[in-house]
Amino acid sequence: MKLKIEVKIDAEYEEPHVTICTAKLTPTIQAAISLLQQEQEKQILTGIANNKTYIIDPNSIIVIRTEGRELALYDEDNNRLILNKPLYELERQLGNNFIRISKSAIINLTKVKNIEASFNGTMEIELVLGIKEIISRNYRRQFKKRLGV
Repeated sequence: MKLKIEVKIDAEYEEPHVTICTAKLTPTIQAAISLLQQEQEKQILTGIANNKTYIIDPNSIIVIRTEGRELALYDEDNNRLILNKPLYELERQLGNNFIRISKSAIINLTKVKNIEASFNGTMEIELVLGIKEIISRNYRRQFKKRLGV
């Protein structure tokens, strides 16, 4: 299959317009559509600490997890910020570097140091700054598939 890509840059367009012409919807084309939809949905991510609101760079996120009734985000500067969006919404917003590892946690795959299998079917993952999380059995298959192992 030969792919023809045409990009037209013109000041008359106030917003991007994308047309995809194809005989069938392949996984690659579906991934491109998803990526374009994410671009459209990009929103600023904010968190709260010490009664101040901070804008968060998604690349600095290590883990987002529920802690009691709060949704806490930990970043590479060792900050703990409280978020006020549901976990499922953040999972959609954050993109391909992030993966759900349990009902209560999403991690940044680029911050993984190592992974260790446990005897009870779970896996323990160590992230940067020594943060440890458990990959539950329900999310293990998806995680391994994503890593290609």
